[in-house]
Amino acid sequence: MTKEVDIRLSPEIAADETLFRKAIADHLCVAVGEICGIRKLKQSLDARKPTVWVNCRVQVYISEEPGSKIAEWPEMTNVSQKPEVVIIGAGPAGLFAALELICVGLKPVIFERGKPVAERKADIASINRGAPPDKNSNLCFGEGGAGTFSDGKLFTRSIKRGNTRRALEWLFLHGADERILYEVHPHIGSNKLPGIIAKMRETILHHGGEYHFNHCLTEIGIESGKICKVVFNGNIQCETSAIILATGHSARDIYQLLDRKGILLEAKPFALGVRIEHSQEFIDRAQYHGKPRGKYLPPASYSLAKQIDGRGVFSFCMCPGGQIVPAVTSPGEIVLNGMSNAGRTGKFANAGIVVTVDNKDFELFGEGALAGMLFQQAIEQKAAEISGNGIAAPSQRASDFIRGKISSRLPESSYFPGCVSAMIRDIFPKNICNALRSGLIQFDKQIRGFASSEALLLATESRTSSPIRIPRNPATLMHNQVTGLFPCGEGAGYSGGILSSAVDGMNTALQVAVHLKS
Repeated sequence: MTKEVDIRLSPEIAADETLFRKAIADHLCVAVGEICGIRKLKQSLDARKPTVWVNCRVQVYISEEPGSKIAEWPEMTNVSQKPEVVIIGAGPAGLFAALELICVGLKPVIFERGKPVAERKADIASINRGAPPDKNSNLCFGEGGAGTFSDGKLFTRSIKRGNTRRALEWLFLHGADERILYEVHPHIGSNKLPGIIAKMRETILHHGGEYHFNHCLTEIGIESGKICKVVFNGNIQCETSAIILATGHSARDIYQLLDRKGILLEAKPFALGVRIEHSQEFIDRAQYHGKPRGKYLPPASYSLAKQIDGRGVFSFCMCPGGQIVPAVTSPGEIVLNGMSNAGRTGKFANAGIVVTVDNKDFELFGEGALAGMLFQQAIEQKAAEISGNGIAAPSQRASDFIRGKISSRLPESSYFPGCVSAMIRDIFPKNICNALRSGLIQFDKQIRGFASSEALLLATESRTSSPIRIPRNPATLMHNQVTGLFPCGEGAGYSGGILSSAVDGMNTALQVAVHLKS
């Protein structure tokens, strides 16, 4: 007999397997020995009231063994001799598209501008030490994409877009912890993701797919409105009738290439602002009702949002127990991101505090599709100029930013390249600064001390999402203008984060299969 049970437990009981099993048995009025297995279906933390609870939904197997595995490998045959599909980019969208292509009997041929995931680590370490970024191997480019060296958050609100469970199972099958299958806000961690990405590559290669690293797309061949070839590094040609374009939100050269080719693009609203950093202890006490976290609760997080004069101001990519890292892709710009390891054991918490921007903000950069990208780039370059053209981040205490004064002394930060005291208002247009200031004041009312002198602002958090959308047919997922071109993932403007990008990659692969069989 199996029963599905919803139960609320203390964090201490939820964390102890013996106590957890006894609580389930007591709830069902059965002996502990009658329970042959418990499978968690959903788990969330409820810290809204002074008493913190863990809400669990479980499948309980009474006097019978669990019937099936947590996740089964799908049927995958060798596709080395099957029709080829070119995938540009080995981030989540590209990798999950490749896995799904194998499942439907097509051969993925992946071209990645950067290096294998293990080699990326050395280049990122070099940037942290102040070296100029390698334009093709950095926190944004290389195997695994931008999400590999971030927190590895897997929460998405885009569940209607596709099979998120299948995407999570792919990650689990390649080494992610089982918890991602049932936690409401799952994450993997920057220390775990590289190994998972490498195992995905092994699966793709084992089943006949191909990988080509250090191959940067430089030309797309189109004949009679159809894709006919792609060119890499200026001279390496590959004939193809279908490409999945999954190049990520920072591939400005790809947007420029498409624009030169007359391929339709659209400017898209996005958000930019700063990273804010607090001690994790402060966030814990704020979210756990003034109490220390203790050993049974996870590092606390937060999610904040306000409408200020018609603009959204909100927290983005919150990293408990994490650090701030440089996400630059070219010299002469400052771009920040947040990351944390699986245990989230760092002493700092950080998040983007960003403001929505749209076409009205891009007017100085023209009316074309690239206007938002140029606006974004100008903000990043202004930050670099203020910092002295290194990658030390222009920084200011939150209270000083609100009062309009420079910080004479900055608090400690996790940002390894260092901070430079600066007036952050000199980086952004006045209306964005005003919205950011008002948002921080409102957030301080929700979390007392959020915008205090102990909170540090670092600029810029500017790559929240793509500033450009590559339009496609909502049914076929193919570009409206070019047959065989399948824009995909975050860089195409259809996802935001690892999980939604993975789902979009999977969906796109299925539509490519339909196209090739038609």
